[in-house]
Amino acid sequence: MPQVMEFKLPDLGEGLTEAEIVRWLVAVGDVVAIDQPVVEVETAKAMVEVPCPYGGVVTARFGEEGQELPVGAPLITVAVGAAAGAETEPDAAPSGAGTSRFSASESSGSESSGSGNVLVGYGTDHSRQARRRRVRPATAEAAAPAPVRSPAPAAAAPVAVPVGVSTGPVAVISPIVRKLARDHGVDLRALRGSGREGLILRADVEAALRAPAAAVTGAAGAAGAAGAAPAALRAVQGERVPLKGLRGVVAEKLSRSRREIPDATCWVDADATELMASRTAMNAAGGPKVSVLALLARICTAALAKYPELNSTVDLPAGEIVRLPAVHLGFAAQTERGLMVPVVRDAQGRSAEALSAEFARLTELARAGKLAPSDLTGGTFTLNNYGVFGVDGSTPIINHPEAAMLGVGRIIPKPWVHGGELAVRQVVQLSLTFDHRVCDGGTAGGFLRYVADCVESPAVLLRSL
Repeated sequence: MPQVMEFKLPDLGEGLTEAEIVRWLVAVGDVVAIDQPVVEVETAKAMVEVPCPYGGVVTARFGEEGQELPVGAPLITVAVGAAAGAETEPDAAPSGAGTSRFSASESSGSESSGSGNVLVGYGTDHSRQARRRRVRPATAEAAAPAPVRSPAPAAAAPVAVPVGVSTGPVAVISPIVRKLARDHGVDLRALRGSGREGLILRADVEAALRAPAAAVTGAAGAAGAAGAAPAALRAVQGERVPLKGLRGVVAEKLSRSRREIPDATCWVDADATELMASRTAMNAAGGPKVSVLALLARICTAALAKYPELNSTVDLPAGEIVRLPAVHLGFAAQTERGLMVPVVRDAQGRSAEALSAEFARLTELARAGKLAPSDLTGGTFTLNNYGVFGVDGSTPIINHPEAAMLGVGRIIPKPWVHGGELAVRQVVQLSLTFDHRVCDGGTAGGFLRYVADCVESPAVLLRSL
């Protein structure tokens, strides 16, 4: 007799207490392998796949796509030891005669029942090769009871279904598209996706918002027209964007930084002509390409070695400044989900080539929404290249609980006195925002001046190594 094991949403770490279901990767009746990802969830910091520590037949799923679940809430139940072709009751209660109900923490951890790897990102190397999914006839899919959906608020009536549009499973991947639809009361089941294989894109939701009420027909059209008035009223009064998820975390962290940190900013213009020429020569010599950001990061780690006060944090309860032994360098990366700050661990021990490769790897993961929470936490100093937005300067807010952030503007040709003569040089503005509790202006100015000297003459950096 198979045992029905209940797998709960695991502790995702870093103080995260809830996650939103973005996409189910398995259906009721599917056969899953140990450590196979079963659901993709979005936390306030990243989008991750959650692997199930049990292997068997999925007997129930809890929660629908777009729903937020707290840590510890049930995700799925799995009949461990059930035959691959055995029929199960999709939404039957997981407990009953002859079965036992266990949580992930209550599992014995045997190889036959589960791996015990319940944290996000954990799993065995063979888990993806071991995935298998039972193909079921369409009639069986239709016979399975539909998941219970929470009724939509009256002010957010769904858009009517045009004639000929299917109301089958919703083909949406992007959480941004889901949020846009949810905020404006658009029923995604009523839309025909214009993307590949019917994928619903942001343009599809925006088109539904622009569609006139006359485009709908029958009684459903009347319902859609009735729901358009509140949406129009909300537009007149101003759009309300909930401070939750990533935006909520960013808002709280920046507010805390402003409340707790007495910050100050100093800045200087620097001639980056020699730095850019050095980069060109390095990349022309062959081998891995080196980015400007990587060169600036290498300069930062050397500067922090000379001025360790800026690689620190303030322990308010203890009333102490904690100087940190390693430089975990955060860098700003703009993504569709907003601004993220991935962290390069032990940046002080990496070469410019290694830093460049790590920046590229983390940036790609950030844009794909695949960063783990651990990739976004634990930074000790941040490098912010806002010059990519075409601006020269900024006074950024410190990334709490760090003590400083170096900002880099765009590098552009400007008139500059060089060798006693006026010339056109590649000039950049550098700004340092620092916690005035960890050091005085002399230390901050010394750090910034050293960085500027290295930018103007990379040989300064070589002399300090």
